[in-house]
Amino acid sequence: MRLDGVLFFPVTPFAADGSLNLRGLAEHVADGVAAGPGGVFAACGTGEFNALSLDEYAAVVATTVEAVGGRVPVISGAGGSLPFAQACAGAAARAGAEGLLLMPPYLVTAPASGLVEYVRQIAQVTDLPIIVYQRGTARFTPDAVVELAELPNVIGFKDGLGDIDLLQRIILRVRQATDREFTFFNGLPTAELTVPAYRGLGVPLYSSAVFAFAPEIALAFYKAITDGDELLTRRLLTKFYLPLVDLRDRVPGYAVSLVKAGVRLRGLDAGTVRAPLVDPTPEHITTLAQLIEAGLAIAS
Repeated sequence: MRLDGVLFFPVTPFAADGSLNLRGLAEHVADGVAAGPGGVFAACGTGEFNALSLDEYAAVVATTVEAVGGRVPVISGAGGSLPFAQACAGAAARAGAEGLLLMPPYLVTAPASGLVEYVRQIAQVTDLPIIVYQRGTARFTPDAVVELAELPNVIGFKDGLGDIDLLQRIILRVRQATDREFTFFNGLPTAELTVPAYRGLGVPLYSSAVFAFAPEIALAFYKAITDGDELLTRRLLTKFYLPLVDLRDRVPGYAVSLVKAGVRLRGLDAGTVRAPLVDPTPEHITTLAQLIEAGLAIAS
């Protein structure tokens, strides 16, 4: 499984009664794939993995796989308690996913050796390729990532900490220890803001939450950064991404709920977020709408 381009993380639409809106999800995914991402990551952080039951998770992944129709790879989230993560791995394989994004164990903190064992025990129950997500309570040492890279079906490492020094040491140690193909990702929220820094480390691949509601902006940024168009890159960072991050940081959880609000603003009734997340205030939705308008004007 090879990934490139802009990576699409769909939201999970909910109906007015709080149940899954699978028809809305299929439309959301189909529209996103038509815009041209390099891969689709279903039921991950932006898709409120934390809020889904196992049955709902399986339905989200199966609906996404069907809507994608084999045009690009589909990777699904997994994580939480060890048994739940293992169950997700099985459900994802049955639904037709091509890989897993393994998120942190819920709540607990653990040493790197325990985190490696967590990954190992999930890798033992699935043949799916696994990308390990470093974020929150899952913080790995360089030696621990070398151990991960030795597991045959662990194919990548997604960084959501933003510790550039640590990530550089991890990359160097892994490249020194193995010549197998092993991919590193920029997984920070609103990753575009840090893409120039990560590219300096040799990590061009990143996830784009913005693609879920404004693929035109996300793709314009990707083209600008890959073409070396520093002027357009700076304009998009300054006029769109920077104020978006400022808005995101006003309320915990806005990294997800602003994305879902953006999807609603662009015409799809994706519903609200599930507790404990909260939806943006009317004032913040107005600000988001203005930012989207400004970003689209620059991208056009």
